[in-house]
Amino acid sequence: MPTSRTVLLTGAAGRIGTHLRALLPAHGHRLRLLDVRPVPGEPEAVTADLADPAATTDGGGSSGEALRKALDGVDAVVHLAGIPVEAPFAEILRANIEGTYRLYEAVREAGVRRVVLASSNHAVGFTPLPAEGGRPLPVETPHRPDTFYGLSKCFGEDLASLYRDRHGIETVSLRIGACFPEPTSVRMLSVWLSPGDCARLVHAALTAEGVGHTVVYGSSANTRAWWDLSPARALGYAPRDDSEPYAAALLAAEAGTAQVGAGLVGGEFCGPEPPRRHPR
Repeated sequence: MPTSRTVLLTGAAGRIGTHLRALLPAHGHRLRLLDVRPVPGEPEAVTADLADPAATTDGGGSSGEALRKALDGVDAVVHLAGIPVEAPFAEILRANIEGTYRLYEAVREAGVRRVVLASSNHAVGFTPLPAEGGRPLPVETPHRPDTFYGLSKCFGEDLASLYRDRHGIETVSLRIGACFPEPTSVRMLSVWLSPGDCARLVHAALTAEGVGHTVVYGSSANTRAWWDLSPARALGYAPRDDSEPYAAALLAAEAGTAQVGAGLVGGEFCGPEPPRRHPR
C-alpha cells in the first residue's frame, strides 16, 4: 500500500492522538481529525460521538452525515477513539464496542480499505509474564482480558478479523503498551512506547502491503521488553527508543513497594480495583 494521502485520525484530542497529530505528518500523511471533543487549534476537525446513533447513522443502517463527511476521500483510518481505561461496562459498551462497530460499518460503506486499530496489551492482561530470559510473548497469545476495557479490545481485534474476511477491509491491530514521553513506573520499562516510536509504528501499519488482519505488539525497543516485536518489525517498524536510561531512577523509587498484579501482563489492571485513569 502506498503512503496514505489522507488519514482519518479518530480520538484526535486524546493523549496518543495529540502525539500523532504532531508526528504523523512528517511521515507523509495528511490528517483529518475526529473526536467527541473539539480539537484545540483545529477548527475544521469533525466533532462527533461515534457511539451516538443520531450522530453516526440516519436510522437506515447507513453512516450518518458527520462520519460520511469525515471519511469522504480518506485512504485509511487510525482509530484511537474510546475510553482508554477501565469504566463501568455500560460505558465501555457504548464507547469502545458500539463506537468501533459503527466506525467499521461507516468504513465499509465509504470503501476505505485500511484501518489501524488501537488495541491494547490489556487484551491479554491476565497472561503470566515470561520467565526472565525466556521467550517473549507472541501475538498468538490467547485473549485473557483483565478488565471490561481489555475485553473491548478483544472485541475490536475480532471485529477487525470479521471485516477482513467478510468485507476485505485490512486492519493492523496494535496492542499498545504505555505511550508517554518517558516511562514513569517500573512496569513501563517493559511496555513503554515512546511517542516517536508510536508514530513510526502507525506509519508502518498504514503503509505495509498485504496485511490482511495483523495483530502486533506496540512498544519501543526496550531492553526489558516482555513481548515479541518481530511481527511489527515485519511491517517495517524500526523502533529507535529504549526505556533503559530511565531504569535506575524508577527501580530506586519503587524499591520495596508491593506491586499489584506483579507477574501478569496487565499489572494493576489485574487487581481488585483497576485504574479508572491511566496509571503514570
